[in-house]
Amino acid sequence: MTSKIKTFIEDGIETYEANIDGEKIIWDKGLSYSKHLQTKTLLACQIPVSEEPEELMFIIVHQSMELWIKQCIHEINLIINFIGANQLNRAYKSLDRIAVILRHMINSWEILATLTPNDFLTFRPYLQKASGFQSYQYRELEFLLGNKKKDLILVHKDDKAVYDHLEGVLNAPSLYDVTLKLLADRGYNIPSKSLDRDFSKAYVPAPEIEDIWREIYSDADNVWDLYTLGEKITALEYYFQEWRFKHMKTVSRVIGYKKGTAGSAGVAYLVKALDNSFFPELWSMRSQMTSPEDQQSDKCPI
Repeated sequence: MTSKIKTFIEDGIETYEANIDGEKIIWDKGLSYSKHLQTKTLLACQIPVSEEPEELMFIIVHQSMELWIKQCIHEINLIINFIGANQLNRAYKSLDRIAVILRHMINSWEILATLTPNDFLTFRPYLQKASGFQSYQYRELEFLLGNKKKDLILVHKDDKAVYDHLEGVLNAPSLYDVTLKLLADRGYNIPSKSLDRDFSKAYVPAPEIEDIWREIYSDADNVWDLYTLGEKITALEYYFQEWRFKHMKTVSRVIGYKKGTAGSAGVAYLVKALDNSFFPELWSMRSQMTSPEDQQSDKCPI
């Protein structure tokens, strides 16, 4: 027997109620799940350019990554504002969230890796020159993290809104730039060349900053908030690099060492990207750290 639907007005909105599968379910003509998530629009976004059955999965994996990159960009902008306002506890939450998202994205490559070389070749020619190199969200994410290279936005020159936005992010301080500004505000002697610089250019590591991070890590109990910040942004790069590595290995598994659809060196280009570090002194200072016992003794720490 079909349950009857009860209709009434609540808060000026036509509302419905029915017993469905033993539960009293209420819905209305206001906000629904589908309207909130724009489900129809979302599910209409998968438009294959071939009739090959494997292409749908390829599209969905990449679209889902674009959504997660959007969330990462949102969180990093929050982090930059929180660090600028010296609200580190609030920054930690977003840093932790990005780490979880990146771990999820790393696992996403496992889905794409089910695409065999033959599967991909059935529709790869239809992709023409379309390439992940053209992902403007990925470029924005890298800029926010500090990988500043102006020529990377040339492929977006024909889209003025996107190009102008990326140029703005390129010229703004990165996550590491605002972190160094925080350290300077806390009394650490950050070199002026590392603070008052052209933010559109690649960051150049400084031995003085490596020493400062080593000092912070060696005195963690007294500067726990800065030590924690250092570890959380290090974790962010750790997982980002793991995501990059898994991307490279997945591409290698699917297409070998063929050139990318946009003409890049493919796997070789992705390998090269693994050498890019966002927070270089946080990594290099680890090689210079000594044990607490050595720090308290007069003997040579080497």
